[in-house]
Amino acid sequence: MQLPAEAVAATAVVEVVRLTTRPERYGDPMSGPVITRWTGRQAADSLELISSMPPGDPRLCFAPGWGLRAYGATHEPLFELIFCFSCHHGWLWGQAVPDELAFDTISGNTAEAEALLAHFRDAA
Repeated sequence: MQLPAEAVAATAVVEVVRLTTRPERYGDPMSGPVITRWTGRQAADSLELISSMPPGDPRLCFAPGWGLRAYGATHEPLFELIFCFSCHHGWLWGQAVPDELAFDTISGNTAEAEALLAHFRDAA
């Protein structure tokens, strides 16, 4: 999945959100508890895992269970990301996200996806 490189480089904190419901529309706020906050190497590793996930064949369900919020060093929001490992869709939005990166696919059944999902579950 392609993430905005400058925003990834500027990310200081990543919040992991366990979604209770998906946003009704693209760009609406996520709802759900923040499970953990990652900084430093953990934040960089999680974004690297996401960036390394290959595209997938899209399906129709879009029932995302997890989301991320990325913040810069001065706590400014950079981007938010939700994805569904079942239907292989991802939504990416925020001040640092160009329009062409808003919607993407991920392959939800790769080693990268499984590692990221395990990372989320371990945090929970």
